[in-house]
This record gives sequence, C-alpha cells and structure tokens, in this order.
Amino acid sequence: MSAPHPLSVRGKMLALQYAWQGISYMLRTQPNAWFQIGIWVVVTAVGLALGHTAGEWRAAVLAMALVWITEALNTAIEDVVDLASPGRHPLAGRAKDVAAGSVVVAVAASAIIGLIIFGPRFWALVF
Repeated sequence: MSAPHPLSVRGKMLALQYAWQGISYMLRTQPNAWFQIGIWVVVTAVGLALGHTAGEWRAAVLAMALVWITEALNTAIEDVVDLASPGRHPLAGRAKDVAAGSVVVAVAASAIIGLIIFGPRFWALVF
C-alpha cells in the first residue's frame, strides 16, 4: 500500500498523529515543558480574573506560544545533534547551547510582555 497523498484527509490525520507524537515526546522528556504549562494555567487564570482585553490576550497567547515553540525546536535540535554527534564535540555543544539560548530569549520576551500586561493592573491594586 502506498503512502497517502499529503493533501488527503488520511494524510492530514497522519500528520496530526505524528505532530501529537512529537508533543507527547516533549512532555515525557522535558520537565521545562510541564513548568511552561503551569505558567500558562496561571497566566490564563489571572488574565480571566483581571478581564484582559482582546489585545492583551493576543499578546499573552503569542508570548506563551513562542516559549512552547522554542522549547519544541530546542528538543528537536538536541535530539538531531545527539544522533549526528553521539560523542562530545565542540560544534555539537555549541548547537545545543544556541538552541537552549533561544528558549531563554523567548522566556525573557514573554516575561517582558507579561510585565507590560500585568504590571499596571498589579500596580493599581497595590497603590
């Protein structure tokens, strides 16, 4: 039997299945992914409690997605580097460091977005 056409319903369903396998792998192997989900839950709960505007929700969702995407890409890059270079090599280490650094940049940008969204409301509550 040949592979399904990529534009067929079966092809799309297989693509979704493979994507879910990737997400599942990340959740099984990356503790930071669970921490990020916890942050999502907190941000969503606080956003609902504070009555975020549509624009604030867009910024928050994009920031959270950016962190999740970079974590997924970091996981993929680390696995490919491990496959290509099972031993220690400076270039392999550098590739992993750069991938991990992208997650740090995404987290920092998301934190700044969070401060922009939540900061004024918390400030108003305290003072």
